[in-house]
Amino acid sequence: MTTTVKQALGAISNLAAVEQAQALADRGYRPEVRPKVNIHIHLPPNFSAFETVTQAVELAAKQGLGVLGVSNYYDYRVYGDYAEQARRHGIFPLFGLEIISLDDALAREGVKVNDPGNPGRMYVCGKGITRFDPLKGRALEIVKIIRRNDRRRMAEMIGKLLAIFKARGPDVQLTEEKIIDGVVKRHGCRRDAVYLQERHVAQAFQEALFARTKESERIAVLSKALGAASKCEPTDAVTIQGEIRSQLMKAGKEAFVAESCVSFDEAITLILELGGIPCYPTLADGASPICPYEDPPEKLVANCRERNFHCVELIPIRNSPAVLERYVRAYRKAGIAVTAGTEHNTLDLLPLEPTCKGGAEISDELKEIFWEGACVVAAHQFLNLRGRCGFVDSRGRANSAYSTAEERIRAFSALGAALIRRYHDQNRTRQDNSTNSEQ
Repeated sequence: MTTTVKQALGAISNLAAVEQAQALADRGYRPEVRPKVNIHIHLPPNFSAFETVTQAVELAAKQGLGVLGVSNYYDYRVYGDYAEQARRHGIFPLFGLEIISLDDALAREGVKVNDPGNPGRMYVCGKGITRFDPLKGRALEIVKIIRRNDRRRMAEMIGKLLAIFKARGPDVQLTEEKIIDGVVKRHGCRRDAVYLQERHVAQAFQEALFARTKESERIAVLSKALGAASKCEPTDAVTIQGEIRSQLMKAGKEAFVAESCVSFDEAITLILELGGIPCYPTLADGASPICPYEDPPEKLVANCRERNFHCVELIPIRNSPAVLERYVRAYRKAGIAVTAGTEHNTLDLLPLEPTCKGGAEISDELKEIFWEGACVVAAHQFLNLRGRCGFVDSRGRANSAYSTAEERIRAFSALGAALIRRYHDQNRTRQDNSTNSEQ
């Protein structure tokens, strides 16, 4: 039976009365062992490493995660099934979103933010969103704009790719509808929840290439289509998809179509309308050189403060351990909550617990800070569901009940840890009762 998002959110809201949860937090009711956390993955029908929601959550459970957050684009109805799967496996679910915005002033100045290829373009995340079933009002208007712009762009990009492949071979028979059909078939998802991304399109063209060429001829045919020599192995689907994107679809390439992004202010409005915490996704040395907006860390901290970000995120697999520590420490010293995730927005099934470049381990100091950030989001999500002010208010301002940023982070972290502990305790009791009833 499909779980609705409303039911999923109700399970979080009903963990405890606010006063009861606060009493637990005040007496230090936190897990005896800090759970592994990851609060940024993408689930299908977003382009994802996972075939299904069930696969993602089962892998998270096997790998020992206690908190898992989703940050999808475009549509959030999959969050109900995700939350139900998370409950079955004892994983605390966090709900988020990701948006691509454009700051016209930075674009005119040529300033690169957290997108190394496009000046002025800024990825923005929302953490702990709660008001997305159904989307309505201004939030729905903004999401419709995003969907409409992206669909128009993908249709034009598909047309350009078809012309290139027809002229150079092979003449693939793809349409927007056929690519959507493939996503629906692959993931068993609702058709009206599919909004194509570049990676979906690149995968469809790679699959068409494989279907129409012999393995021994594949790289020669691909090189002709790309207009450049391919260095891929003929069976390496993921790398070939990446080459199709980088050689044909990116800025300055033949099939490139400029994005029509919502403004930064519209992105923040959407997050706040959905009850979330605006969060800045940090690229750092995920770009080389580091984008000017983000370098050095102290400058980025000032930029985040200017834009009223009280929460930030890193995807550590992009970063070296030394650079990650510099940025995390600078953020945390400035009283900004810090979170971490893996995205899993390629076909590579990487481990779900975040690591640094090359699989390098993250220090215990930083793991504790990422755990703290996850707890902050969990508390915000819970309080919003209960009609209370969360980590930030409806205008994105820091909760005014606390005199300092440090006091606010510690209070929300303690509450979030108590809620996560209670969720795990209740789930353990439910599983024990289920086991006893079967004996």
